[in-house]
Amino acid sequence: MYNFHVGQKVVCINDTFKNVSIDQGIRKGQIYTIRWVGPYKHYIDGEFIGVKLAEIHRGDDDGPEGYGAADMPYRATRFRPLLKDRLSALKNLLAPTPKGEKPYMPDAPEEPKRKTPAKEKETV
Repeated sequence: MYNFHVGQKVVCINDTFKNVSIDQGIRKGQIYTIRWVGPYKHYIDGEFIGVKLAEIHRGDDDGPEGYGAADMPYRATRFRPLLKDRLSALKNLLAPTPKGEKPYMPDAPEEPKRKTPAKEKETV
């Protein structure tokens, strides 16, 4: 989980809402600024860490399909912090390791589901 704070720039990574027909206002890939972050309890969605965005004020959710919440926050898991330096996430791979320790190696991708046929050796 990320440590969000007020004033932080974040990017939306998930703008799909299951079983909701009303547009929720956020767009995947769009950059937003956090104006509130904290725990939130909703009688249908349960408890979660929520964020309110400076660019969007959701208003009262009291329509026919609404939940009755006033300016309900989005789940924090729908966002990630905006990185100023895109390579900063990889810089720890270049850091020297103490003597005797193995350097960090990310997990290898899984094998393909379908193997490619091996080319038969030709004799000429």
